[in-house]
Amino acid sequence: MVQIITDSSALITRAEGEEMGIEVIPLSVNILDEEFRDLEVDLDHFYGQINKGGVPRSSQPPIGEFVEAYNKYAGQKMVNIAMADGLSGTYQTGCGAKEIVENKEDIVVYNTRTLCGPHRYLVQRAHQLAQQGKSLADIILMLDEATSNCESFLIAQDFGFLRRGGRLTPLAAKFGEALQVKPLLCQTSDGKRLDAYGISRTIKGAAKKVMHHFQKKVPAGGENYLISISHARAPKDALEIAHVLKESFSKAKVEIIELSPAFITQGGPGCIAIQYIKMV
Repeated sequence: MVQIITDSSALITRAEGEEMGIEVIPLSVNILDEEFRDLEVDLDHFYGQINKGGVPRSSQPPIGEFVEAYNKYAGQKMVNIAMADGLSGTYQTGCGAKEIVENKEDIVVYNTRTLCGPHRYLVQRAHQLAQQGKSLADIILMLDEATSNCESFLIAQDFGFLRRGGRLTPLAAKFGEALQVKPLLCQTSDGKRLDAYGISRTIKGAAKKVMHHFQKKVPAGGENYLISISHARAPKDALEIAHVLKESFSKAKVEIIELSPAFITQGGPGCIAIQYIKMV
């Protein structure tokens, strides 16, 4: 059976992965000189550190842990389903580890060009296919088809956090705070960075901008599509966005999940990711 390996961008804990038979290698997060692995810290404590003025930083997992995983499953075909290259060095670290081990011809390191909800879907679907006895080539075909129909948007709500984290200039942050607007960012087509898409005064307004964009890309009704809404302790806003999107995509599967610390480093508390992917 093909072994599935991934990182914590898929929002699957190591314990959950172990139970499923998926090898999960978490990213690392540092805040106020405290370092921990993603999805392995109490969220109340993490947000408490932010409230003290801490700005978290995330980093890719140690290369040695990928080497260890590749060696652990020597003799099997493997696919390391990695979060978007460019938004993290995790994909490159997985590739570097592959060059170190002797069984590299059995390993594919796959750049999903996405993260969070769609990444989670890809890992779960790949694992399902592996359990059905599908080949590595079959799994790669699924990944290619799904990721060719996938986009991501981010609504960031904390300008002060973005400014402290260096993601906005002080002038832009001051301007945004004064107008009380919410920046809407989109992931570029190569998946390597986030770019400005627009601004809105309300969450509902931002959601409608995303919905109008999705209407150009997703078939009417959204059948066979997953729309994922991931939030950083903003469940009410996430639910409001879900209601807006269901107006146009009544046949889509809509999920709401909570972001991990590694992704709160990107958008700050209250941020919300809105993504779609074709389910294949």
